[in-house]
Amino acid sequence: MTAEQTPRPTRSPTCRLVREAQHIARLAFPIVVSLAAAALIGVVDTVMVAPLGTLPLAAVSITTSALIIFYSALFGFVSAIGVRMAEAFGKSNDQELITTTWIALFVALGVGTLGTLTMLAVKPALAWIGQPLEVLELLGGYWVSMSFLLVPFTVFYALKALFDAIDRPWIGVGLAFFAVGCNIPANYVLIHGVWGWSGLGLVGAGIASLVSQTASLVLAFVFLGRWKTRWNVASYSGFDWSELRLQLKEGSVISLGYLGEGAAYAVAGLMLGWFGAAALAAHQIVSAVSDVIYMVPLGISIAISIRVAQAIGANEKERLRPIVLASLFVVVSWMSLVITGILLARAPLAQGLSDDADVVALAVSMFLVIAAMQIADGVQGTMLGVFRGMTDNRIPVVITLVSYWIIALPVGYVLGFVLDWGPNGVWIGYGSGLGLAAVALSYRFFSRV
Repeated sequence: MTAEQTPRPTRSPTCRLVREAQHIARLAFPIVVSLAAAALIGVVDTVMVAPLGTLPLAAVSITTSALIIFYSALFGFVSAIGVRMAEAFGKSNDQELITTTWIALFVALGVGTLGTLTMLAVKPALAWIGQPLEVLELLGGYWVSMSFLLVPFTVFYALKALFDAIDRPWIGVGLAFFAVGCNIPANYVLIHGVWGWSGLGLVGAGIASLVSQTASLVLAFVFLGRWKTRWNVASYSGFDWSELRLQLKEGSVISLGYLGEGAAYAVAGLMLGWFGAAALAAHQIVSAVSDVIYMVPLGISIAISIRVAQAIGANEKERLRPIVLASLFVVVSWMSLVITGILLARAPLAQGLSDDADVVALAVSMFLVIAAMQIADGVQGTMLGVFRGMTDNRIPVVITLVSYWIIALPVGYVLGFVLDWGPNGVWIGYGSGLGLAAVALSYRFFSRV
């Protein structure tokens, strides 16, 4: 048998899964790190506001619950923007890339501003949905600051999408951690004061976050200027209305899925306000931790959408099942570690973030419920990434909307308020929706591929 006739060795299914898991991990790592940096700003606020007491911590919880809705919708637009940039870069067309980038920044500025105005407008509705009045009285300045943060947040992540698209993901990572690094000293000074000045309290936390995110955005534009010079990119040649329409169309579709999930999570958090300030404060402690934890499955979701799209683009659909199985292995392994960590550290975490006995007791019990939800949360997020990579979004979005809004929230209300299971009943109901979504999305994929 000649060398040409010698058959190529075939890899075993296990080897293929291991290789795919390695690919997913390498691709997801910088994405996860940058997303975790964004979530850490909320953790820093929680840690540094906690000494002010239960009511300020509850105010952070209400604001964060609302921000999740806006972050989710805006991140959907940024996801579409990143795809358009990656397509232009893949064509090695500098002119198209710079045009796409400027349109993307225009879209990010527009939707970010719309988000700010909307968040400011909905603040009066907090009293109508039964949030504690003593908490709302403290909320004003912090709410306004975090509303304005939506503009630099959206524009920054549009630029980060560009750095990812041109194979410079670690620039975005560094810039995201720069914001966290700025936020810590700014929080300390503006919340607690320095040199005899008493500080601004809760309002100072909001201003510190706004300043930190804006500083990171300014530095991102500095890097953008260096990139243009280094690659001699052609200057922007004019406004491309077709590109604008395309980004808005694709962004709206992806946004709907993120918005449905984020809004359901936020509503569940706001429902806890009906139990009082202690429940809100406990929820904020648990959310601050779980939001950072969730950055890994979210990063894997983004990474798998890229891997799936690459396989489909190469007309190698037979790779889809190994890619998805490898991704599920990675995310379930991570979530298993998370569950172990939560079970071991739930009491020290709660005690370290509050000295209110009621808040600590609620947070410890909430951590148990959150731990039980982790695997389902990771699986459903991963499967949504698979369908995004397959450009198959409509049915998965319907599945998630039904799971969250028809199952999770009503069941949570019944368990929490009708059956009097308290705050944990709300989260048990929410977990039931996550489980349904994970099963339904997985079944849809594996029954078709």
